Amino acid sequence: MVATDAQVLTERLKVARRIAAHIRDGSSDLAPEPMVNLASTYTDPDRHRRERDVLFARTPQLVCLSSELKEPGAYLTFDEAGPPVLVTRGKDGAVHAFLNVCSHRGARLVREDCGKANRFTCWFHGWTFANDGRLIAAPEAERFSGAGLVDRDHLRALACEERHGMVFVMPTPGLTLDLDAYLSGFGEVLEGMRLQTCERVKAGVLPVQANWKYALDTYGECYHFAALHKATLSPYFRNDITVHDQWGRHQRVNFAQRDFDRWLSTPESEWGLPAEPGGIHLMYPNVVLFAGSVSPGKSYLTIFRHYPGEAVGETRTYKTIYALGGVRDEAHRKEVEDAFDATAYVVVNEDYVTAAEGWRNLTYLPKGATVVYGRQEMALQQMHRNFAEALGEPICPQPQAHLQAAE
Repeated sequence: MVATDAQVLTERLKVARRIAAHIRDGSSDLAPEPMVNLASTYTDPDRHRRERDVLFARTPQLVCLSSELKEPGAYLTFDEAGPPVLVTRGKDGAVHAFLNVCSHRGARLVREDCGKANRFTCWFHGWTFANDGRLIAAPEAERFSGAGLVDRDHLRALACEERHGMVFVMPTPGLTLDLDAYLSGFGEVLEGMRLQTCERVKAGVLPVQANWKYALDTYGECYHFAALHKATLSPYFRNDITVHDQWGRHQRVNFAQRDFDRWLSTPESEWGLPAEPGGIHLMYPNVVLFAGSVSPGKSYLTIFRHYPGEAVGETRTYKTIYALGGVRDEAHRKEVEDAFDATAYVVVNEDYVTAAEGWRNLTYLPKGATVVYGRQEMALQQMHRNFAEALGEPICPQPQAHLQAAE
């Protein structure tokens, strides 16, 4: 069920009241104390390999929004998490996922990124499969009689589920997908974002020579706005106020626009809150759903999906922008496209330039060197606790005596 305007406004008002209180009190949501983390968290190739296996190949992945598989026969391929994945919508409207691997001798079955088809023919030997995974034709099939086609009459299925206007896949075969456990109550927040109504407008890939976590970190705090984004974001957004919420391993942060100061002298009925979702949603382990814009008064949905490369210092960010409620007309489409370009400019020319330089610098630090996340960077603290917990690794010992002395 798609959230109503009233439901969205109620949630936005709750967050707005917390922001207004922080403006009034000169405060912010804060972690109890700073947190240090080993610099090798970002540079260790062995840890990088474990992350790719545990956090990506063996963790539910957001493949797309439901609207990107709109009709029966629609399909897309997904390789970002490691295993090659094919996702289809069957004649019954259900979503299916498979390894994108021909069951004959392992050739890639579907080579296109997306499209619409009821069947797929392997370009190697011509084996043909229906979009529900069944083998429906194989040249000279009689020569595979007996054991030849045992367990080869279908593609290898992957666990998948469609919910809240999103399609999730477990990329590794044989693993189950417990979406309730994974979302941990975050589904109610996603439902309020009305993702079922979104229409894809523009997509692109933003590469960066940095570890994927270093790139991801920049989305979870506004502390850097005044320095790094002094000409792009700082004129519109404060860097000292964050409202932070958490559901299991998923988080949401909201930042204060500078013009929100007027809320202190105006009634709530005049705050002008839009009936559209807002905030930066950090969906574990690697997804950022940004409901808003780098320009005040505008609102779009942008999804950033951060995926590690083969090397520890390689990241590809898959960025897609959607029109909330669909594209109204060509002028609206152009507005959303321009918003994509504006956000990409800030990310590529400011955030990712800094991320590449910073990550390279970390590679030169001595063993045991650390980075620190301040109390206002509570989302980063929680992200790295989540990653360490999933990998079964201890958190870097915290310098308690130093912290107590500083207080």
